[in-house]
Amino acid sequence: MYIFGEEDINVTLGELEKAVLQFFWKYGEADAKQVHAYFEPKRGGTLNTIQSTLDRLYKKGLLKRHKSGYAYLYQATKTKDDFIGELFVDLTKDFFASPENALHAAFSSLSSSLSDKEITELEALIDRHRTASDSE
Repeated sequence: MYIFGEEDINVTLGELEKAVLQFFWKYGEADAKQVHAYFEPKRGGTLNTIQSTLDRLYKKGLLKRHKSGYAYLYQATKTKDDFIGELFVDLTKDFFASPENALHAAFSSLSSSLSDKEITELEALIDRHRTASDSE
């Protein structure tokens, strides 16, 4: 279960909500019938359940929507990377007084479970970010 904080509000995500977010990160924009058609063979469930899930994610600020004919078209408000980054910061800030200490502690803990390939990819990402920041 994800807990995602925005200011003083914690948002809890259930399994279907997480799966629906993954759907939108992969496919972009869709209406409730398209989302239901995707999940129905894999998970079963009703269109009403999908509509309720989409509405909950919209109210939590994780999906945006606009009318198209009689239906709403939904899409994620954040990229997967942005969401995970904000989740990461939110989780660590509660345990450490200084955000810098939280970041160091989290990376230290995370890095012990990473493979050499994953560490190399992370180093390359940091180098790209550093180069982009230097050129601004």
